[in-house]
Amino acid sequence: MAPSAAIPFDAPVNELVLEIFRLNGALIKCGDALVKPLGLSSARWQVLGSVVHGQGSYSVARLADNMGLARQSVQRVVDELAAAGLVAFAPNPAHKRAKLVVMTPRGQEVFERASALWQPVGDALIAGVNPAELRSAIELLASLRERLEQPADAATD
Repeated sequence: MAPSAAIPFDAPVNELVLEIFRLNGALIKCGDALVKPLGLSSARWQVLGSVVHGQGSYSVARLADNMGLARQSVQRVVDELAAAGLVAFAPNPAHKRAKLVVMTPRGQEVFERASALWQPVGDALIAGVNPAELRSAIELLASLRERLEQPADAATD
C-alpha cells in the first residue's frame, strides 16, 4: 500500500519546518514591500545587514556563511550593491584575493532608513508575545540550526 501524501506533514518536525518555510516567505514578501521604495529587496537588505554585522571585516564567503547562503548568490547581490554604491571593497590582510565588503556612507544611510521602516513592523510582530517564550523560540531555532550545521558524521556520534 502506498503511503498517504498527508503522512509527511503529520510529523511534528515536518510541521515545524513547513511553518518556518511559510514564515520565511512571509518575511521576504513583507521585507520586499517595505524596502522597495529604498531601491532594495529583502535579499539586498539582508546582505547589507550582514555587512553591518561584520563591521567591514567579512569577505563575501564569510557573509554567505553568516547568512547560511551560497557564496555565489551572495556574490551576485554584493556586486549589485557595489554597482549601486551601497558597498565597496577593501583589502583583506588575511587573504589577497578575498576582499572585505564594507559599507559606503550611502549604504549606511539606506540601511538605517530600512531599519527605521522595519522597527514598527517588528514591534507589532512581537506585540503581546511573552518575552520568555520569545527567548525560548530563538534558542530552539538556533539549536536546530546548529544541529543542521554539524558535519554529518558528528550528528551520528
